[in-house]
Amino acid sequence: MSRKKILIVVLLVLLSLTFFHGSFKVSSEVGEKEARYENIGTVMEVIALVKTRHYFQPVNTFELVKSYVAKGTINGMLRTALDDPYTRHMDVVAFENMINTTTGIYGGIGLSVGILEDRVTVVSPIKGTPGERAGLRRGDKIIAIDGKDTTYMTLDEAVSLMRGPENTELDLTIQREEKVFGVHIIRELINVESVTEAKIIDQEEGIGYIQITNFSERTYTELSTALKSLDEQGQKALILDLRNNPGGTLNAALQVADEFVSGAPLLYLEDKEGKRTPFDSLSGGTRPPIPTVVLINGGSASASEIVAGALQDNSLAVLVGTTTFGKGLVQSLYPLRDGSALSITEQGYLTSGGKDINGVGIEPDVVVEVSIEEEEAIYLGEAEFDPQLEEGLRILRAQL
Repeated sequence: MSRKKILIVVLLVLLSLTFFHGSFKVSSEVGEKEARYENIGTVMEVIALVKTRHYFQPVNTFELVKSYVAKGTINGMLRTALDDPYTRHMDVVAFENMINTTTGIYGGIGLSVGILEDRVTVVSPIKGTPGERAGLRRGDKIIAIDGKDTTYMTLDEAVSLMRGPENTELDLTIQREEKVFGVHIIRELINVESVTEAKIIDQEEGIGYIQITNFSERTYTELSTALKSLDEQGQKALILDLRNNPGGTLNAALQVADEFVSGAPLLYLEDKEGKRTPFDSLSGGTRPPIPTVVLINGGSASASEIVAGALQDNSLAVLVGTTTFGKGLVQSLYPLRDGSALSITEQGYLTSGGKDINGVGIEPDVVVEVSIEEEEAIYLGEAEFDPQLEEGLRILRAQL
């Protein structure tokens, strides 16, 4: 990639909701007894990092040790001592899964999952993957994985069980409303593209459309390729679709925002002392502005919010849809000596214009509500009509 690179040194900094958003629950009593106790050296590493690096919640060593003794697991300790669902310990397998996720290539079934009402829940199936072809839907509860009850299971545990080598079998027990049924799936090598669609959506007006479904190491390269292709086809305006994009790496978000923004901070990072540091855009390589609409909804989170906020705050795009998720926290990933890792909330961020969106989200300039059923049909490409997209087209046609 010959164009500017924005590198985050030292640590892999994560802004993803996929596999992590929502709260996770400590293992059940039986699970805790089976897990008691983890390597004391690892426990002390985690305590030291939490004490020195955790962003918004001071906690003393005594409280952490007391919580560990009470729960017997590191995640039990973190859940008890911290009001923070994003700080968590990952075992060796979960850590490996995390790294694979950032590259966009891994063996599995292609589901984005979260915890809802203490159950592992499908947030969205990834298009073209075994999970989507098996008919899994947003909101499906995964109540067992290969016969193992998921009650009180952490997301890292659930993801580790669902991941595996391609061509291996997996059985899920699914609850959909009042119905419970089994789903048999064959794992595949999941190659998750970031830019899943790029086309001229209005030939007469030259309006381009790009959908970004996640932010990974490959996002910027894929976006650059898509933009170049659309420019060559006569693109005069752009719709950037970030709906249901749960985020990804901070690096990818900054690269994408920097493609459009010049002469302003892309965001502000805030440390535990409240010091705010602007992450400035680079002047070289920025695209000349064209009329732009960004589509957002409640599933647009973290990295998506950085990009949407940067374009909105600098009057480079009109935001259409519904209010975003509201995750203004940044996790850093610390590998530990035993091969496991700690993902810890180390910083907060504010948008390019200095807005704190954590727990609030970004409000669109033009609100267009859709039902959950409509939202799912739009995501899966099954909707006959997309009111948010149509409003975006209307806005751009009026500007051309």
